[in-house]
Amino acid sequence: MKKGVRFLLAGLLTTMAVALSGCGGDKTGGTSSGQITTGASGQEGTTAVAGTTGSITIGIPQDLEDGLDPHKVTAAGTREILFNIYEGLVKYDENGDLKAAVAESYEISEDGLVYTFTLRDGVKFHDGSDVTAEDVIYSINRCKEGDAPLEPEFSYIDTIEKQDDKTIVITLKEADAQFLAACTSAVLPASNADPEHNVIGTGPYKYVSRVPQESITLTAFDEYWGEKAHIRDITLKVLANPDALVMELKGGSVDMIARITDTQAAELAGTDFEVLEGAMNLVQALYLNNSVEPFNDVRVRQALCYATDPQEVMDFVSGGKGFEIGSSMFPTFGKYYDESLNHVYDQDLEKAKALLAEAGYADGFTFSITVPSNYQQHVSTAEVLVEQYKKIGVTAEIKLVEWNSWLEDVYMGRNFESTVIGVDASVLTAPALLSRFESDAKNNFINFSSKDYDAKYEEAVATTDDAKATALYKECLQILADDAANVYIQDLPTFVALNKKYAGYKFYPLYVQDFASLYIVE
Repeated sequence: MKKGVRFLLAGLLTTMAVALSGCGGDKTGGTSSGQITTGASGQEGTTAVAGTTGSITIGIPQDLEDGLDPHKVTAAGTREILFNIYEGLVKYDENGDLKAAVAESYEISEDGLVYTFTLRDGVKFHDGSDVTAEDVIYSINRCKEGDAPLEPEFSYIDTIEKQDDKTIVITLKEADAQFLAACTSAVLPASNADPEHNVIGTGPYKYVSRVPQESITLTAFDEYWGEKAHIRDITLKVLANPDALVMELKGGSVDMIARITDTQAAELAGTDFEVLEGAMNLVQALYLNNSVEPFNDVRVRQALCYATDPQEVMDFVSGGKGFEIGSSMFPTFGKYYDESLNHVYDQDLEKAKALLAEAGYADGFTFSITVPSNYQQHVSTAEVLVEQYKKIGVTAEIKLVEWNSWLEDVYMGRNFESTVIGVDASVLTAPALLSRFESDAKNNFINFSSKDYDAKYEEAVATTDDAKATALYKECLQILADDAANVYIQDLPTFVALNKKYAGYKFYPLYVQDFASLYIVE
């Protein structure tokens, strides 16, 4: 079975909780660019200081708790940083298009079974060694043969062969429309036996050091094959207290924070900071553990959906901005996003009460919402839900935990009743968001189980007809909505605070931060 295409657990929707990328406040079916301001923020009217020089300090909401091995990390906050250190045969640009990276070019056979990659000349690892065909084959096999590979698409490889020093031919057992996206997986040196502690990639920045719970240091890689980074040194400062972000910015200890709230953005008016607006590109929901009472009863899950008003959440959490979503897909995914699912559970308190009574909970019940404390937007969302559920006699209690505890207990241990979080994808394919809901998926942390879903999903991934596959994926989304797998809420907006001394920030339709695009204003 195909399991999740490199899923990112994008945790949280808060100060820096989920991925961002262009979102306005209307409810159209796509994204909008929506930058609050340009100018010194990066794209107009500024000139970069020549060469690679200077430094910048960037605030991040959590340490890299899940490690530095790019083939094993799951947290979005880790992967968005590793985006600058590692590259695959191909990589995404800010438009969501796959571009040649370590590979200079690639060809796909007409039957979709054979992928031929030609390696780019002059690509070096951060230790100064040249990237070889052996390194690429090693990296793919490492993902393909691991205990829990992040690229399950590689399990569909029949053979991978070195045709010559610059050419690699990969033959699949069956055509797979998602395979090229999986080739964004990091290329590592075959000689590196310990990627977790010996961080060596090919990206525009190389890893220098880490002080746990305090900071991570990167420096520009002068031998990078592509456009060189503009800023020499980057310090990533861990800021676990969301209430202190504006103080850190105004005090000068931090030059940029990628995700602040709309309230914090307003506090920066008239300061040395510009604020950019984008979309987080994730699915924020009240994720329900479908295997525990009372959420093992679909009627109870549906009741909570009918009791929820996503617009009220957006009004409170993000000044009314964001995209309402009705299933596990957000607007950036274009053809897969189905706006009609937003209305499966238009708020209806009487219907919610009737469903609870039918399920045996006429007097309501009490449950906990576990939320990572360092993501204010998730916390605020939970606070709104608590008030909404009181209207149907249900008591929700917020349980704040640290991020590493959330990862261990909720995501890995599945020891929770419900949680507010944001889930995103590292590649722009439908399986990246939908594979986790297969009954036996290792990252199915909500324990969703549906034979209908499993059959429909397997049918979707098996077809090579794009139009048919798209229709089948939409049927999967319909099942998730009808079965109330979770209480779907929104794709939140994100606000980036950037000191006017810097510019060049780019939003991506994925959960990444492109540090190489930043530059010092002349």
